Amino acid sequence: MAFIDKDSVSTYYVGSTQLDGGSPVDGETVYEIGSISKVFTAIILAQEVVDGRMNLEDPAQHYLPSTVTMPSRNGQQITLNDLATHSSGLPRLPNNMTPADALNPYADYTVEQLYSFLNSYTLPRDIGAQYEYSNLAMGLLSHILELHTGQSYEELVLERIAKPLGMTNTRVVLTDNMKAHLALGHNEQMQVTSNWDLPTLAGAGAIRSTTNDMVKFIMANMNPDDSSLGKAMALSHKIAYGNPAQNFEMGLAWHYTNNNSIVWHNGGTGGYRAFTGFNPEAQTAVVLMTNSVQGLDALGVKLLGQELTLELPKKRVFPEEVTLSDEVLVEYLGEYALSPDFSIKVFMENDQLYGQGTGQGAFELFASAKDEFFLKAVEASASFQRNEAGEITGFILHQNGQDIPATKMKMD
Repeated sequence: MAFIDKDSVSTYYVGSTQLDGGSPVDGETVYEIGSISKVFTAIILAQEVVDGRMNLEDPAQHYLPSTVTMPSRNGQQITLNDLATHSSGLPRLPNNMTPADALNPYADYTVEQLYSFLNSYTLPRDIGAQYEYSNLAMGLLSHILELHTGQSYEELVLERIAKPLGMTNTRVVLTDNMKAHLALGHNEQMQVTSNWDLPTLAGAGAIRSTTNDMVKFIMANMNPDDSSLGKAMALSHKIAYGNPAQNFEMGLAWHYTNNNSIVWHNGGTGGYRAFTGFNPEAQTAVVLMTNSVQGLDALGVKLLGQELTLELPKKRVFPEEVTLSDEVLVEYLGEYALSPDFSIKVFMENDQLYGQGTGQGAFELFASAKDEFFLKAVEASASFQRNEAGEITGFILHQNGQDIPATKMKMD
């Protein structure tokens, strides 16, 4: 981690690049920064705006091929600002993601699939009516920037941000040097897991970086200069969307907390978590990255001056595990829809049952009885349902005091 107090940078490194046999981490260790990529995307958009090549109120439709029809509602079109502020009405993820590799869920999602989704989706509410975090919207925004500039997302990140700031190890595709310094991601069970690739929705979370590079990035944001990049950063920090009903305001991708005195964003992929933010008045900033899935948000906000009550988690008592035969386990395999935009795929590897939500990392399912399973990664359990013929038809997810039904999807 790094803590910045005005011009003074203090760094602290704990742990290793791999739980077993890794090397100590340092400022050159490479991590996936996940959704912090979104603020890079927003800054690239902002630079197009300050340089007069785009307008935040431009309809996204204007930048897409004529064969693509963006969803609209009540005569209103989704703008670039709507995409950059999670207020477009688009869902968190498209409902036509069917990853071949559940541990790398975005890797095979194509531009053709994206266009197909946009052509068929109906917005559930008016544009701008509420904030709803959307990887899809930010990924679409990066795709629009690619079409508009004729450059790949990585080329834009390098040319507009990384190279001007001297961020030599910030990229989408790992260089040989970055591979040599890569911290391997670890899942909830602290097992090494896959890196994520986002070729179509890159702007939602595809960037890899280091502590040293991210210090340069957040310091440039805390005190933007008068360059085109500095003006773009300053624009990205300004309130771009507000919703009094939700008691909520945000910038272009950036979020606020502590009465808007802290500007921040977090990130997470299958085996990494990250947080960065700054307090412009106090002139403090922080960069936190880990190759595990332990959340960093509370620590990051605390370091930036917000008073939080941090409670130690209570030790969980798990049900007694039972062993079910492979013949029984295969009955549970399939995809289960919890909503039109979110499903959980149940699959088996090496006699172990796993579940994976849309766009999320995989988690183990442990049997406490036939048709009854629990998770160790989070406090949740699932009760599978059968019809009169004994066939699995769905399950009930028990989490946070709620019982959420999921219906087994029929295979074509």
